[in-house]
Formats: sequence, structure tokens, C-alpha cells
Amino acid sequence: MSCFRGGFTSTGVILVLFILLVIVLTAWI
Repeated sequence: MSCFRGGFTSTGVILVLFILLVIVLTAWI
């Protein structure tokens, strides 16, 4: 259970960072 939660958290962090990167790129364009 903890392993699944850890993986979900890591995926969530990566997803948030990716979204922020897209927003920054869109703002620059």
C-alpha cells in the first residue's frame, strides 16, 4: 500500500512539474 502511494505521489509530482513547464512555455510564446 505504501509502495503504491509512493509511486502515485512521484507520478503526481512529475505531472505537476510538467504542467507548470507547459504553462511557462505558453507564457513565453
